[in-house]
Amino acid sequence: MKFCSNCGQAVEVRVPDGDNLPRFVCPACHAIHYENPKLVVGCVPEHEGRILLCKRAIEPRLGYWTVPAGFMENGETLEAAAARESLEEALAEVTIGSLLAIVNVVHAHQVHVMYRARLPRPDFGVGAESLEVELVPIEDIPWPEIAFPSVEFALRRYLEDRSLGLERLHSTDFDRPAWRRATPP
Repeated sequence: MKFCSNCGQAVEVRVPDGDNLPRFVCPACHAIHYENPKLVVGCVPEHEGRILLCKRAIEPRLGYWTVPAGFMENGETLEAAAARESLEEALAEVTIGSLLAIVNVVHAHQVHVMYRARLPRPDFGVGAESLEVELVPIEDIPWPEIAFPSVEFALRRYLEDRSLGLERLHSTDFDRPAWRRATPP
């Protein structure tokens, strides 16, 4: 951040009074501009034993597979964001189920929240952020081509719980990128 969004003055990085971390502070209007982690919300949609996957049409990880997920918008609930992302990326209307996973992606300043979801009808298509969308049989999930560690974590926990007849909440942390391959397989 270079300029204050309140008054346009150049900001300084300093620890404000009563705080313990450096922040962007405006010396003119004294506004403190906080930068906090962003929420990425998604779901693992299932229809008759198959998982809905989207091949990314955008960076990062262009050409890799993911579940429908993206940044939460102001004014949304977590569940509404997960359903919206399914509609945007896969043109799929899903029923959001229980909370599946919370993944702290520390290096990216993000928290990924994943839900279980049901795709009531096999109606889906290619949204603007997807190259392809498929209902993939469990045994055909392209594990080496999964876009992000958080998605792989959620998918594996989903399948593990499904095989056990459970719906547990899982969490983990990733503190550095684990997916730095140049091009998709």
